Amino acid sequence: MGTGTKIGIVRGLGSAKQGTGHWWHQRLTAGGNLFLMLWFMLAVAHVPSYDYAALRLWLSSAWVAIPLILLIFSVFYHFRLGLQVVIEDYQHGQSRVMLMILLNFFTFAAAGVAIFSILKVAFIGVPK
Repeated sequence: MGTGTKIGIVRGLGSAKQGTGHWWHQRLTAGGNLFLMLWFMLAVAHVPSYDYAALRLWLSSAWVAIPLILLIFSVFYHFRLGLQVVIEDYQHGQSRVMLMILLNFFTFAAAGVAIFSILKVAFIGVPK
């Protein structure tokens, strides 16, 4: 097997040598998401009540806030990797570049808002 035709390499259509890393990141985030979502479902099931005060107390614990932030990071990174493949496979031309930029902005903004929300509730803590 070769690395493609000479004209394909010149045009940039040859191997980019990044497919394996992308594949591994997608699989690792999938495993992390599975583990963290299982933790999240069990943790939410053990909350005594679901009113604002109880959830604020629950989220103010570092044992809850840190895995929840890791879950947000892992889910949004996995989301970005998956949609990147879809965009690369089905979009061509200049629209591909614009969609990748929009995907990156959306992913970072949404993850940032989610992490900020968790930190805000976690650092407010329990009222005294």
